[in-house]
Amino acid sequence: MTTPSLQDGIDKAGSPIQLLWQPGAEPWTPEVVGREYAGWRVEQRAWHEGVALLNLSHHMYDMWIEGPDATQVLADYGANNFEKFAVGQAKQYVPVNRHGQIVTDGILARESENSYLLSGVPACQHWVQYHAEKGGYDVAFSTDPSSAFRPGGGDPRIFRYQIQGPLAIELIEKVFGGPIPETKFFHSTPVTLNGRSFKALRHGMAGQAGYEFIGPWEHAAYVHDAFLKAGEPLSLVQVGALAYTTPSVESGWIPSPVPGIYTDPELAEYRSWLPLFGIEGKRPLCGSFFSNDIADYYVSPFELGYGKVIHFGHDFHGRDALLKAKEEGGLRKKVTLVFDPDDVRRVIGGGGDPGFVLSYARHRVETSSGLVGVTMQTAAIDPVGTVLSQTLIDAAHAEPGTEVTVVWGDHPGAGTDPEADLGFPRIRATVEVSPFDRHARTEYRRDA
Repeated sequence: MTTPSLQDGIDKAGSPIQLLWQPGAEPWTPEVVGREYAGWRVEQRAWHEGVALLNLSHHMYDMWIEGPDATQVLADYGANNFEKFAVGQAKQYVPVNRHGQIVTDGILARESENSYLLSGVPACQHWVQYHAEKGGYDVAFSTDPSSAFRPGGGDPRIFRYQIQGPLAIELIEKVFGGPIPETKFFHSTPVTLNGRSFKALRHGMAGQAGYEFIGPWEHAAYVHDAFLKAGEPLSLVQVGALAYTTPSVESGWIPSPVPGIYTDPELAEYRSWLPLFGIEGKRPLCGSFFSNDIADYYVSPFELGYGKVIHFGHDFHGRDALLKAKEEGGLRKKVTLVFDPDDVRRVIGGGGDPGFVLSYARHRVETSSGLVGVTMQTAAIDPVGTVLSQTLIDAAHAEPGTEVTVVWGDHPGAGTDPEADLGFPRIRATVEVSPFDRHARTEYRRDA
C-alpha cells in the first residue's frame, strides 16, 4: 500500500485548514522524559534561582548532512551567513519559501568542513533533503528520528543535556574538576569526563547562563549520573516535560511556526513527496483566530526576530522576497503579553488557581479597533506569577505598556464565520518586550 502524502491528506480533507484545524488539541510535550520530577513550579524556579538539568535527548529529529556540496545546498536554501560559519559553531538555520515566509527554523551545527548536523522538528530537514535530492547535490543524509517515531524503538544516537541557572557554571566546574574552556554563545568546545569525550555547546533555552552537553549515547547514563551526583549539594532539579516547554515563552523563541508550504502551486511536488504522517500533516492548529486560508498563518523570519541572522550577501531561495519585505516594512512585531492574573484565575482557572497552563493556540489579540495580533505560544510562568504569551502584533500596538485583550477559546473551524462573536471570554493583557527574560534580552548573546 502506498504511504499517503501530505498532498493526499489535503485533497481528502478539502483544504490545508480542514486537515490541520483541531479545536481543543492537546499541546505537545516532549516524549520519554517524565512529566514532572519535583513539580513544574519548582522546576521553573530552578533555572531562575538555582540550577536545572533539562533532557533534550529524545524529542529532537537529527539529520546529518555530509558531502562536498553540504555547505552549498544549505546556503542555497537558507538565509544564514555561511561565509562566517566556523567548525564547532551552531546557528539558528532559517529556510524560507520563494515568497519569503519561513518553512521553520532548526539548529544547524557545523561538525567539520563538509559535515553538518541539523536538529529540531523535521520540517526544516525535509526541506533541505528534498531540494538536495531534486537539485542533484553531492551530499548524503543520515537521520535519527525522535524517540516517539524511531523505527523499532531503541536509543537515540546522541544525548543532549542542558545545565541552566545561576549555579550552572559552579556545577559544571564541580563535574569537570575546574572551568571548561571559555566558549562564545552558540559555539562548542570539546570536553572529556573520565575518558569519555563529547562537546559542550554554550546555549540554553531558558535564557540563563549554561551549556548544552552533546555526545554519543553510550556515554549518556554516565554523564547524566555525574551531573546528578555533583548537583546534590547545589539542589539540582531535573526538569520534566511540562516545565521544559515553557522557557521559550521567556527567552523569546517561538516554536514550530506554520510552514509556508501548503498553498504555492510550485510546491505541489514537494507536498506529494512529504508523508502525511509527519510534522507538516499532523501538527494541529486551534485557537480563537480562525481563517479558511492557511496562508494567514504564515510568518516572516523578520517577525520571529531572525533579522540579524539573515545574510543578503549570497543568493538563496526566497532572497528577493525577503529583501522586499525588509524594505517595505509593515510586518508584525514579536512581543510578550503579560496576562492579568485576576483574569487568568477567572477565565482559565474557573475562579481559582489554573495550575499548569500551556497552549500553542492562535488566539485573537484585540483592542477597541479590533484584531491587532495573534498569540503563538502561551504558558504559566510561576516565578513571574502569571501567564505569558509570545505574540505577533501590529507595530502600532507593540509599544510596551499597551493594553490589549486576548480572546480565549477555540473556533469550531470551517462552516462558522471567522469573525463570528462566539461569546469567548476575554483576558486583559499588557504588551511587554520580547525576550521577556532580562538575561536572555541582554547578556545571553553578548559575546556571540
